[in-house]
Amino acid sequence: MIQASQLFKNLVSDLSGLYDKNEATSIARIVLNEKLGISRTDLVVEPLRQISKDDEEKITGIAKKLMIGIPVQYVLGYTDFYGLRFKVNKNVLIPRPETEELVKLIIKESKDKSGLRVLDIGTGSGCIAIALAKGLINPQVQAIDISTKALEVAKENSILNEASVKFINADILKESGWGKLFKFDIIASNPPYVTERERDGMHVNVLNNEPHSALFVPEDEPLLFYNKISDMALKHLSPGSKLYFEINEAYGIEIAGMLESKGFTDILILKDLNGKDRIATGIFRV
Repeated sequence: MIQASQLFKNLVSDLSGLYDKNEATSIARIVLNEKLGISRTDLVVEPLRQISKDDEEKITGIAKKLMIGIPVQYVLGYTDFYGLRFKVNKNVLIPRPETEELVKLIIKESKDKSGLRVLDIGTGSGCIAIALAKGLINPQVQAIDISTKALEVAKENSILNEASVKFINADILKESGWGKLFKFDIIASNPPYVTERERDGMHVNVLNNEPHSALFVPEDEPLLFYNKISDMALKHLSPGSKLYFEINEAYGIEIAGMLESKGFTDILILKDLNGKDRIATGIFRV
């Protein structure tokens, strides 16, 4: 048998070829906690704890997948977002902390309102729609995605989290699909926004595993989804209602200008916890 502290050190060492030390350490802690119930505190208090051969082999099998770049969330099959657990696989993006900030903002601004009609565009795992369904007061939530496989995951997550969300298979870029939607008080979206030239700066585990259709936009049309969603919002937001975007940090000024040109008011570009432009909001007045 192997000691818990040594198993942890071995896993960090295995991952250090692909991740920096801090991230490798973080992933190793997640794996041991989720799969063996060994917390960070346990490693300090009980470093000599003996690990069975079966459990050691379990961690070795996980390490092999992690070492070829499969994200830990896909290996485990789930991740946590806004205090909720979500199933994830290769058909959906892994929910990220920046998106949690978007959800927190929406709930903060609407926490006292009941029965709001909410639309999440490009729902993926369903994380935004489901978190809003759980965090708002008696909302009516719809969520759309072009991927039927992503919607399968989202539906599973709505059941897992006991959230009432109506899921719709539609392509937001095609106006013919907009007729399936009604009027909303809130429209939120974390659309594809990574340009092709930004590929080189992305980690291999993202490029080789997460769905490109949910990540990338054409180099010559970086605001493709923002433009289309804004046009749809003009037809499907109730007067005085609000549009929320997660955005590419490089295009905050351009997105603000686009929203202003379409008639949105009270436009804000907000920074994330890392000081990067990450959220755009605007109000539909007429």
